[in-house]
Amino acid sequence: MSLITVTIAITALTSLILSILAFWLPTLAPNSEKMSPYECGFDPLGTARMPFSLRFFLVAILFLLFDLEIALLLPLPWADQLNSPLTTPMWAAIILLLLTLGLIYEWLQGGLEWAE
Repeated sequence: MSLITVTIAITALTSLILSILAFWLPTLAPNSEKMSPYECGFDPLGTARMPFSLRFFLVAILFLLFDLEIALLLPLPWADQLNSPLTTPMWAAIILLLLTLGLIYEWLQGGLEWAE
């Protein structure tokens, strides 16, 4: 048998075993907690008009901003290949400065405090 045939056979066998285990193991001990639907920590059987904390959205937006900041900083290693290599780091520094000033402002205003 060739090496590729053995690799395909081992991969198929491993996939089959893991699939069987994934379907078999969760049904060993079903109880009311496992069988109930879970939706973001809220009781799915309660009212759908529950008030939601705006602080959660603030933290989520801050996370997205700083996550996008990392995506904006990824091209920096290739900035030295440009005609004017100082342009990209300058704009990246301006973006970082604006985001840092915004974070400091939110911090000083108490927007990052979770407890009231």
